[in-house]
Amino acid sequence: MERKQVVDKVDELIDTYCSDCLLKAYFRKEYGKAKAHSFCIQQCTVGEQIKHLGDQLK
Repeated sequence: MERKQVVDKVDELIDTYCSDCLLKAYFRKEYGKAKAHSFCIQQCTVGEQIKHLGDQLK
């Protein structure tokens, strides 16, 4: 997959799923930005997909 396609796919995932994510908003409100970010990267299935796509950019 080309670099531009990977970046477009990441943008699409973020726009579709992450913009209005209730879990991210909850964790951010209750525990802060660091906890919300940690949840997104380590436990969220969309975050795992984004992480996998990011690894392709290396």
